Amino acid sequence: MGAGSKNRYARAMNPWIPFLTGLTLVASLSPLLTFARLWQIKEWRLDRLREHMRHEGCLRAIIGLPRTILFITYAVVLVSNRVGIFLLIAATLTAFVVLTIIQFALKKQHMPVWTGKAAIVVGMALAINAIAATTLQTTATLHLFLPLLPLLQPIVLAGTLALFWPVDTGMKQRIMRRAAALRAAHPELTVIGITGSAGKTTTKELLAHILQPIGAKATPVHMNTEIGVARWMISLLTYTAEPPPLLIVEMGAYRTGEIDALCRITKPSIGVVTFVGKQHVALFGSQEALCKAKGELVRALPAHGHAFLNADSAMCAKLANDAACTVVTVGTGGNADREAFDIEETINGIRFRDHETVYEVPLHGTHNVTNILLAIAVARHLGLQPKHIAQRLHTAQAPTHTFCIEERRGVTVLDDTHNASPTSAEAAIAWAEQQQADKRTLLLSGLIELGAERSSVYMQLGSLAANVFQRVIFVNPNGKEDFEKGYGAPIEQWSKRIPPVAGGSILACVGRMNAGTIEQMLPPA
Repeated sequence: MGAGSKNRYARAMNPWIPFLTGLTLVASLSPLLTFARLWQIKEWRLDRLREHMRHEGCLRAIIGLPRTILFITYAVVLVSNRVGIFLLIAATLTAFVVLTIIQFALKKQHMPVWTGKAAIVVGMALAINAIAATTLQTTATLHLFLPLLPLLQPIVLAGTLALFWPVDTGMKQRIMRRAAALRAAHPELTVIGITGSAGKTTTKELLAHILQPIGAKATPVHMNTEIGVARWMISLLTYTAEPPPLLIVEMGAYRTGEIDALCRITKPSIGVVTFVGKQHVALFGSQEALCKAKGELVRALPAHGHAFLNADSAMCAKLANDAACTVVTVGTGGNADREAFDIEETINGIRFRDHETVYEVPLHGTHNVTNILLAIAVARHLGLQPKHIAQRLHTAQAPTHTFCIEERRGVTVLDDTHNASPTSAEAAIAWAEQQQADKRTLLLSGLIELGAERSSVYMQLGSLAANVFQRVIFVNPNGKEDFEKGYGAPIEQWSKRIPPVAGGSILACVGRMNAGTIEQMLPPA
């Protein structure tokens, strides 16, 4: 394009700047919201997002193949110089807008949960898009890049978060200081911290159910970060006339120091470590580093405190060496202070004996026995009698989408889709193997943040599943090839045309997936 053409374009553009800016904002909305939702799921953490992008390769899903094709078409036509520039830019942006409208109309647009942070960040990103679109249109040559802006939303959102980071960090520090001060003002509180690579939510919910009659309060389901726990404590200790005698706090971590920060806020005197496995090992660098991070809870306990550890997990049991307080171990394989005997899985859940008491708990999967034992051990330490504990456990419920079993259209469905770890996948395979059914199907989504362990974990799971499942279906293709090596046969890739399972069969669903995916695998109503 010559200088004269550029000048004529610039003069012609001025009246249309608001129009094209509006088109650009709407065209950018879908990829912006999609990426915001993904990053929010990763708790706005760069380390978790980076690990996800490294293994999931999700940029195509964020931007969309049609948008990519449209931009390539735009570039080809632009180079050919056969269409007026203004018309070409407007037509391309309009096509992007149409795609956005279609996604919303079909209810396929991923949306962030509209928390305060999400609203601020998305609003700031839209403002940056508006400024960028206006600037590009008023600068010679750069206006040619206007249709590229919708495809650059991951960069725009990353820049927005970088700008918001100082404010966000300051607000978080203020909230955590307030929570710590409120905790210090109530030294009579007993705080129980629970962490682990797997099982911490189940253990927390079981313990909360047992201790509910004596006024214990627990963090809401799957709330386990510093800021989430801090806000919960502020709400509980500020607006409750009389603070509860016991607080049960689930503690999650994705890097060293985060459980330590939670302990500085909550000051636990009782600590529970459920399991140390390979979940999130990519973020820590090694399983040893992950174990050390989980051990921050044990090391934070005072000398008069008590630590409760799962002796069936070798790395978890090692944390006893870090404790300055009394340690109680539980297990199913001997050499534990509290041990389960006569373990069996019934149609209604798990049944086992601990000392002279028989416990019947409506949870499935024998891997949950140690979680139940940990809850029993803490309750016994707090003075509750075995009879009372057994009565409370008999009415317990599993957290939603956490190893839940139900009959749907003649199919026995195992729903373990809130999250997934190698341990929970192994437990699902072991459970399915014990079920009486001619046909068993495994519907598996991705296991996240496994790092260098990724290939070996999938191969091992494939080997375990080989003699259990007649069908294996991957919702996410990542890890499929490694799983096939262990499985020893081709496995299926989920699509909307995949045949459903037959009535009377087992359908084990493991890993994050939406309800529609499972629904499609069931026989017609």
